[in-house]
Amino acid sequence: MRLSIILLCMLVSSLAYAQHSRYIIEFRHKEATTYTLNNPSTFLSVSCIERRNRFNIAIDSSDLPIPHAYLDSIRLSGNVEIINTSKWLNQVLIKTNDAAALEKIRTFPFVKNDFAIAQKAIKSKESGRLNIGRPIKKENAIAPTVSATSLNYGYAGPQITLHEGEFLHNKGFQGAGIKIAVFDAGFYKYQNITAFDSLRINNRILDTWDFVQQNGSVNEDDAHGMWCLSILAANIPGTFVGSAPEASYYLYRTEDVATEFPIEEQNWAAAAEQADSLGVDIITSSLGYNQFDDSVFNHTYSDMNGQTTMITRASTYAINKGIIITNSAGNEGARKWKYIVAPADGIDVLTVGAINILKKVAAFSSYGPSSDGRVKPDVTSVGWNTFLISSTGEVGRGNGTSFSNPNIAGLTACLWQAFPTLSNKEIINAVRQSSDHYTNPDDRIGYGIPNMHKAYTILEGLQRSKDLKRILKNDRLKIFPNPISNQFNIFYKSDLTGKVNFQLIDLSGRLIRTESFELMKDSYQLFLIDNLSGLSAGEYILRYNDGVNSGNIKLLK
Repeated sequence: MRLSIILLCMLVSSLAYAQHSRYIIEFRHKEATTYTLNNPSTFLSVSCIERRNRFNIAIDSSDLPIPHAYLDSIRLSGNVEIINTSKWLNQVLIKTNDAAALEKIRTFPFVKNDFAIAQKAIKSKESGRLNIGRPIKKENAIAPTVSATSLNYGYAGPQITLHEGEFLHNKGFQGAGIKIAVFDAGFYKYQNITAFDSLRINNRILDTWDFVQQNGSVNEDDAHGMWCLSILAANIPGTFVGSAPEASYYLYRTEDVATEFPIEEQNWAAAAEQADSLGVDIITSSLGYNQFDDSVFNHTYSDMNGQTTMITRASTYAINKGIIITNSAGNEGARKWKYIVAPADGIDVLTVGAINILKKVAAFSSYGPSSDGRVKPDVTSVGWNTFLISSTGEVGRGNGTSFSNPNIAGLTACLWQAFPTLSNKEIINAVRQSSDHYTNPDDRIGYGIPNMHKAYTILEGLQRSKDLKRILKNDRLKIFPNPISNQFNIFYKSDLTGKVNFQLIDLSGRLIRTESFELMKDSYQLFLIDNLSGLSAGEYILRYNDGVNSGNIKLLK
C-alpha cells in the first residue's frame, strides 16, 4: 500500500514536470548580494538615481539585484535555463524539465518557494493584448476637421483635442525629455514605417528588448505595439501626429501572442525593472491578464484588488520608484468576465477606458470598480474608432482600450514635461481631477474625460503652493520684493478658511491702502498689491489680520 502511494506520487510528479517547463523560484532574502546601497551607481543608471533624489525616494533592498551566488547555484543544479529575474519580487524565472534539478533547487536554504508558471508552447485562442479588430485602410477613414494648432495633427486631431491636448502642445510641451517605455506584443515594421522617421533620425528609440525570445529585436513581432506606439509617437504633419511626438521611447516585448500564461506577468515585471534602472519616466502598457490557457493559473475578480497578481505588485513597485504607469482597462465589458484586468487594478495605475469621439462608452470597455471598491477605470479616451498607423504605414482605425491608453499616456508625458519637479502621483491626481466626471465617477468611465488645460492649471497652482512653502519655510508671511516698487507680492501661509485684511500705513499712522483676500484652509497663497506708482519713497508698515493671526511687516520704497 505504501509503495503504491509512493509510485502514484512519483507518477503525478512526473506528469507535472512533463506538463510545465517554466517555473518561478522565490527567494527568502538577498543576504549574499555583492552590491551595496551605499554605491547604487553599480546597479542603477545616473538618470534613475537622479529621479530618486529629485523626489526623495529612498534606494532600498528591493533595488538590489538578485545575488549572483543564488543564480549560479540554480544554473548549476542541472538542466536549467534562467530566463529573467525580478529583484522587486525577489524571484527568478527558469525553464527546465529536469525533475531532479527542481528538487535540488528546493533544498537551497535561500529558496523560499517555487511554482509552475507556464506550459510548453501551445496555440492560444486569445492573447493578453487588448485590441479588438484590425486597423482599416486610410481610404475608409473620414477626414477630421480640427481647429488650427501649432501641430498639424491630421487624422489624430479629434482624439487629441477632445482632451484639449493642443493646449500643452501649443505651449511647447510635446514630450521632449520624457522617457516612455511601451510594453506590448511586438512592434512590427516600426523600423521601416515612415511615421516613425523622426524617432529614428533623432535617435529617440533608446532601448529595445524582447523578454519573450531574449534578444534585442522587436521589429518582426506582432503589430499591436506598433499601433499603440503610433498613437504616441507618429509624426507625419498634416496626416497623423501622435500625442507625444517629441518624447523618447523604450520598446519592450513582454507578451507572447501564441500562448497565454502568467509567465507574461513575470516578463512585464522584468521589463519594468529594466525601465526603472534606465531612468524611464512613464510605462504605458496595453496589456492585461485574467484567464489563461490552463485554468489552474486563472485569476478571479477578487484578485483585482491592487495587491495580489504578480503584474500588479510589480506595477506598485514601479510607481513607488517614481514612475507613472498608464494601462488599458481591458476589453471585457461585453464578455462574461466584465471587469478590469491586471494590472489595471493597481492603486496608482492610471487605468484608461474607451469611448468614441462622441463620448459614448464602448460596449467592450471593461467595468470597474476594483474588487476592493476603488474607482476604476480612472479615466477614458478614444478607443472606439481610434485613428492610428496601420501595418502598411497608412492611417487606419482600431477598437480597444489598447488604443485609448497610449493617447492618454502621451498627453500625460507632455503634462509632466511642463512640471518636471512634481511627482508621478501629483501628475496622475491632476489628470484625474481634470476629468469631466471627477465629482461623480462611475464604473464605466471612472472620473471621465481628462482636460489637459485644466490639469495644467491644477498643477500650476500646486507648483506655486510648493514654491511658496519653500519660500516661507516657518514664516507666515513674506514680501517680495522689499524694497517695493510700484507693486509687491505677499506670500501667505493660511491655516483657515475666511479672509485676511491688509493695511498699508506710513510712519505717521496714516492709512494709505486696504486690501482683503479670500483664504483657503491649509494652503500657501500669493497675493498682489499693485498700482503704487504715486507712493513716495520711505518706510511703511503692512499690517495683517486674518481673525486669528495678526502682525506687522516693515516695507521700504
